[in-house]
Amino acid sequence: MPTTTARARRRRPLSSPLRRTLALAFSAVLLAVGVPLLQLGTAQPAAALGNGLAPTPQMGFNDWNAYGCNVSESLIKSTAQAMHTNGMQAAGYTYVNIDDCWMTHNRDSGGHLVPDPAKFPDGIKGTADYVHSLGLKLGIYEDAGTATCAGYPGSLGHETTDARSFASWGVDYLKYDNCNNSGVSARTRYTAMRDALAATGRPILYSLCNWGQDNVWTWGADVGNSWRTTGDISPTYSSMLSIFHSNVRLAAYAGPGHWNDPDMLEVGNGSMTATENRSEFSLWAEMAAPLIAGTNIPSARADTLSVLTNSRVIAVDQDPLGKQGTMVSSSNGLDVLAKPLAGGDVSVALFNETGSTATITTNAAAIGKTGSSAYTLTDLWTGASSTTSGTISASVPAHGTVMYRVAGGTTGGGGTDVTGALHAVGAGKCLDVPNSTTTAGTQVEIRSCDGGANQTWTHTATDQLTVYSGSGRMCLDAYNNQTTPGTKVEIWTCNGQRNQQWSLNSNGTITGVQSSLCLDLAGGATTDGTLAELQTCNGATSQRWTLG
Repeated sequence: MPTTTARARRRRPLSSPLRRTLALAFSAVLLAVGVPLLQLGTAQPAAALGNGLAPTPQMGFNDWNAYGCNVSESLIKSTAQAMHTNGMQAAGYTYVNIDDCWMTHNRDSGGHLVPDPAKFPDGIKGTADYVHSLGLKLGIYEDAGTATCAGYPGSLGHETTDARSFASWGVDYLKYDNCNNSGVSARTRYTAMRDALAATGRPILYSLCNWGQDNVWTWGADVGNSWRTTGDISPTYSSMLSIFHSNVRLAAYAGPGHWNDPDMLEVGNGSMTATENRSEFSLWAEMAAPLIAGTNIPSARADTLSVLTNSRVIAVDQDPLGKQGTMVSSSNGLDVLAKPLAGGDVSVALFNETGSTATITTNAAAIGKTGSSAYTLTDLWTGASSTTSGTISASVPAHGTVMYRVAGGTTGGGGTDVTGALHAVGAGKCLDVPNSTTTAGTQVEIRSCDGGANQTWTHTATDQLTVYSGSGRMCLDAYNNQTTPGTKVEIWTCNGQRNQQWSLNSNGTITGVQSSLCLDLAGGATTDGTLAELQTCNGATSQRWTLG
């Protein structure tokens, strides 16, 4: 199926108000005549979201898990006040989010959504003003269908009107659900609201809630700041475990400004024990997930707040490197996850899925650490520190998680930039930008190594391969977001998209994060001027590189 992002980078970014307006108008015309964008014969322009929001996963509160439809202005205000005073705001929780059932069942004569005057006597704007006065931000809920999941008016076909209402009310966050969608493709519906929000000029964090359907993680980064990867969570260990298993495999799709969302936290709710609450919070942080508390905050127990405000664990979730942790090993319900952190540390989570206490063991090399005879382990729940020559082990209670921050040595693929010539091993030459040009779209090639700036590459902590510096800095880029063998490799303005992320692997290959294809030389040639491209990894010497 053609993607709506294929030609995004060949034009001025959609953050331009004019382009946003034109794109929105074009989308509206297509919807009016019943032609979903994804069914057109050619790809339509749609750039990455680029709203500058959620450089780290969003943190906040949502009322649904604890209150369902019983939302009100007084509830939102009392929750905001509690967050302001109980340490949550200081810990990084920013958004106070209203879920479904906040409006009347009918739009007004002008087609606008109407806040329920009994529930919100000061309207959404009055509620937002109060939340803002505390230094917090307000979120709201709507649906990308004809009606919300609870039967209130949806935004399908009303995107422009509703986005303008949200902006005029001072809304800072939109959770956009997926009920009653009339069979219109998810990407079309969610993109329409993306463009409507952007056209307002107000920065509104955009949270896609289509329940992990339609492989949303493969296109969500172009549309929203986060996307739900699963169905709804419930306050049970089994629900949390199932959602963890679904979300943990999607690490390659997450990064600054675009996050996998395994749903709101159930910490403090239902049958979850204190141990299970710590596990959920640990795993969500290790997976760089949004931390949206879903419990009764004004009446939260001290142990619930101690989990929600653990600064050491929150620092892992909010780490600026923006890596989602990955499963290092999993055997008989004993899991090891590792998450590289800015500066070179690694967060390790030892998670015991089973019903009995068990010892879980890994080592520094397995989590990507090398080059030291002693590593420092900081237990992120107790704060205790210890040292190890390499073994990382703990006795973990049933359904529990032990979480360490590992310091020392060097970390592969993460924390520190590495700069040098990018040598094509088989050819004995260097990756080169022809004629030292800075023109975006120039295909790179190999040339005899000369130490020039056009042959000096930096592998960054965010997995970009950059050339030049300062205002002339450019990124190695897979043309047009393409993921097929033969795709040309070029330089392009750095934009944070996944087609500009590259993994330097221990076997000498360099793979595109988006495509999983190997950086290769056309025809396997070794002569000056041979062009670089993507190819299926096959072990050929033309696919081996060294940086330095």
